[in-house]
Amino acid sequence: MTQSISKLLVANRGEIAVRILRAAKALGIPTVAACSEADADSMAARIADEVQIIGPARADKSYLNVQALLGALQASGANAVHPGYGFLSENADFAQAVVDAGAIFVGPSAETIRRMGDKAEARRTAQAAGVPVVPGSAGELFDLAAALDAAEAVGFPLLIKASAGGGGRGIRLAENAAQLAEEFPRAQREAQTAFGNGAVYLERFIGRARHIEVQVLGDGKHAVHLFERECSLQRRRQKIFEEAPSPVLDSVQREQLCSSAVRLTEALGYRGAGTLEYLYDDSTGEFFFIEMNTRIQVEHPISELITGIDLVQAMLRIAGGEPLGLRQSDIQLNGAALQMRLNAEDPTRDFFPSPGTVEQLVWPQGAGVRVDSHLYPGYSVPPYYDSLLAKLIVHGRDRGEALARARIAVEHTTLTGMASTLPLHRELLAEPWLQRADFHTGTLETWLAERRAGGDA
Repeated sequence: MTQSISKLLVANRGEIAVRILRAAKALGIPTVAACSEADADSMAARIADEVQIIGPARADKSYLNVQALLGALQASGANAVHPGYGFLSENADFAQAVVDAGAIFVGPSAETIRRMGDKAEARRTAQAAGVPVVPGSAGELFDLAAALDAAEAVGFPLLIKASAGGGGRGIRLAENAAQLAEEFPRAQREAQTAFGNGAVYLERFIGRARHIEVQVLGDGKHAVHLFERECSLQRRRQKIFEEAPSPVLDSVQREQLCSSAVRLTEALGYRGAGTLEYLYDDSTGEFFFIEMNTRIQVEHPISELITGIDLVQAMLRIAGGEPLGLRQSDIQLNGAALQMRLNAEDPTRDFFPSPGTVEQLVWPQGAGVRVDSHLYPGYSVPPYYDSLLAKLIVHGRDRGEALARARIAVEHTTLTGMASTLPLHRELLAEPWLQRADFHTGTLETWLAERRAGGDA
């Protein structure tokens, strides 16, 4: 029996909490912000209909505290939980606990989260759906002898990856058998420490790869894609600058990539918004599935701008029992969009965390400009959480117009009171290689290293 959403608890903070609260309000759904003590004066707390304080500042005592969140759910009378991204958004036990409490988890089932959270199982599921995967070991590896045997088939260089990993963590490179023998136990220890699971697997290393991902929506029976995003500009495997669509795919490649994502999404019986991540080999034009994120992504706004579809509202409608209501032919690719992440980090000091109090704050305006943020003048950015302050997002008729609007947007942005990555984006947008879309996943770190070397000279 379908249960509709009568009141929504947002189990997150920062800009994504604000984004979800506004989407719920647009649908007429009463809202509850679950906030730590450090976020009692946050933007989310100010715009929610109700606030539930779930614990002290530390995330393990608040946003990662399942019992505290379930207590807030009961106390507020909410019957649905949106987990946002990060924190417990891909925690299958939390998703199941919400359902066991008689409420709606806005996202896929716990079974789907668990299945796709296991990277080795995700590979097998993709292969069964006819989706290409990076050549790698057949399953999880627990000892070095098995890893050395598997490496003969995979070939060097290769990556050792935590089976339960995510967010770019738990990955080590091995150029040869000796290095594999050295790095394998380290990777296992790192995986056990970070994820509570020491299992790893091997995957071919693609030297000049692009990170391209496909946004999908499903209602458990049918699925559609909202085209792809280019997310290759990363530092320590954390994205900094994203765009949609990818500037290197032609229409045939785009169709092949996005259709493969829909096949896998439907094979899973997936409900909600999800993202399938791929590596694209610049030298061969091949693409390979690497993992699925079973949640809303930080970079979802650029997919919204090129399709006109509100992904968070769609998630809420689907969770409330509505059918998808979209056919693939309804979704048209319109122009190009770019997103620049503004973090409370100092690029001149190796991105040292730099929380502070917002002094002057001016956001850009004009055609094709959107800002997703939780900041306001006088707001003190807590030092306990992710450093994301805002996302500057622009849309244009094509990539050239989007880049021009992005350059204007960063020049018309004022944020004082703390160091941020805003100056970095001003420099980045002036780079000829960015304007030509001549980059891969290693480009940004090489550029940053060259800037440091130049500054030291």
